[in-house]
Amino acid sequence: MSQKKFLNTLTMMIIDAIIISASYILSMLIAETIGYGDGFPKIGIYLVIIIAIKILIHFLLGVYNTITRYLDYGDISKIVLAAFFSNVVIVIYLSIPGVTYFMPRSIYLFITTLEIVGLVAFRMLRKFVDYREKRLLTKKHKGKRTLIIGAGSAAELAIKEINNNKNLNNYVIGLLDDDPIKIGRTISSNKVLGTIDSLKEIIPKYEVEEIVMAINNYPKEKFNDLLNAISEFDNIIMKRISLSNDLRNEQNLKIVDVKPEDLLDRYEVKLDTDDIHNFISGETVLVTGGGGSIGSELSRQIFNLNPKQLIIFDIYENNAYDIQMELERLRFKNKIDVKLTVLIGSVYNQKRLEEVYEKYRPTLVFHAAAYKHVPLMENSPVEAIRTNVLGTKNSARLANKYGVKKFVLVSSDKAVRPTNIMGATKRYAEMIVAHYNEIGPTKFSSVRFGNVLGSNGSVIPLFKKQIADGGPVTVTHKDITRYFMTIPEAVGLILQSATYADGGEVFVLDMGNPVKIYDLAYKMIRLSGYTPNVDIDIVITGLRPGEKLYEELLVDHNNNHHLKTENSRIFIEKQNGVTYDSLDFDYVKENFENLDNEHIKKMVARIIDTYDINGNGK
Repeated sequence: MSQKKFLNTLTMMIIDAIIISASYILSMLIAETIGYGDGFPKIGIYLVIIIAIKILIHFLLGVYNTITRYLDYGDISKIVLAAFFSNVVIVIYLSIPGVTYFMPRSIYLFITTLEIVGLVAFRMLRKFVDYREKRLLTKKHKGKRTLIIGAGSAAELAIKEINNNKNLNNYVIGLLDDDPIKIGRTISSNKVLGTIDSLKEIIPKYEVEEIVMAINNYPKEKFNDLLNAISEFDNIIMKRISLSNDLRNEQNLKIVDVKPEDLLDRYEVKLDTDDIHNFISGETVLVTGGGGSIGSELSRQIFNLNPKQLIIFDIYENNAYDIQMELERLRFKNKIDVKLTVLIGSVYNQKRLEEVYEKYRPTLVFHAAAYKHVPLMENSPVEAIRTNVLGTKNSARLANKYGVKKFVLVSSDKAVRPTNIMGATKRYAEMIVAHYNEIGPTKFSSVRFGNVLGSNGSVIPLFKKQIADGGPVTVTHKDITRYFMTIPEAVGLILQSATYADGGEVFVLDMGNPVKIYDLAYKMIRLSGYTPNVDIDIVITGLRPGEKLYEELLVDHNNNHHLKTENSRIFIEKQNGVTYDSLDFDYVKENFENLDNEHIKKMVARIIDTYDINGNGK
């Protein structure tokens, strides 16, 4: 036996002896407390003999040959057997007439229980400590060298998550904080290395590979400065904590990738949730296109606002089924008492759509059914007319016929001075609802917003997939810019605007500054741990047909009727009167299926005078 093994075995024997002694002493104290027994004057010498015999049994059974970190049920059974068998032998011995009395037999119920629990618990604890030490050592040598931004409660929880979550391959090398007083102090044995301003010096000095933002509600402008500083270094991954306001509940914390909206130099719009709830509660709500990116989020939020009934209408059965199952699970989980109806059909099918209006009599309609992909619609303008124009006309006409209170059209910034057929048809749709607002009881309005993060076909999911595939990341023009918002924010805007609608408005969001798409791609590659145009190329592919370099949100900048609402971030663009003749429905309906792509665009351009059919992307 080697010296190391001998010392380890001897240590275990001594600890076992202490545990066995403790089980006897504790049992005797229990016996005296309950008035059982009159002292144990002869226990001393017998206890020494008992411990020696028990240690010998452990040795013979191979208990001390076990490597603690690999302790299993077989090893535990040996300990249990040794304790139980030895104590049974002692009880039998005490039952023999004339033997020296040193312990009441009934106390061995306590002794056996405490002995087994103590011996097994010690080994389990040691196994856990060995595992933790080994894991931390592995993380130190193989884990990503991680710097924590922040030195408060959230940072403490982030360190615990890194140390305890086996799926995280990180090793914390230190923290940074804005408070210089914290420099040199430690959190969970991790030192505060400096202030956040010293980031550029800390990264190379400590060979940082990953950075975790662990400050709740860090100012947006400072966060963007931080991202810009990190982007100067190669192969650094940026993550952040996702944490509720309750810092006491560690289960609320996760370490996640930086969200796309974190890259945007703007804040989300704050909404009046009470007004929205009062607006939706008790109503029968129809969402057309209810399975799409915007439509499904509309359905989610409306479902939680206690309508009398929610009707989801969509042509694509897979999307409709997915949102139906999601809401049914939500209903069961939160015991939501809302009647949910999911129907398949197209808004350009007048007969099917009227069946829905006539049977369910919606009081509110959110019209999200539309084709939205610019390049696809350039090659299929017939379908853009069919759904975006005629589908909107059908739904608007039926809203007036069946006495809908309010009808909200989901529009787009591409409707502003459109250079593509998709944008032109969305502007056409805005004019349609403006016309029907003037001739019937329903209050019609449109909501216009920019690109939606994470929606089907949007640039963020495309960039993520391209980065995951190893590149290249494709950008159509180095100077192209776009306005962005999140899907929940876009839907919140739609719902909030609906509460303000008095008929005939186009609601527009103050979306802050537009984002340069090339810079967005550059940051996303950097924050994924790669070097742009070294590890992953950014390729300029050229503007697509009908694509603008810069997008706008207002049709007429010289119109002085752009009004603010109660929400300082939402504006109203009043529309000029729209006559039925100016919409030229009869000609469009009779001819659009018989025209080629070029003539369809010319037909639409005669109606939408702001449509630049030869859009040059400017």
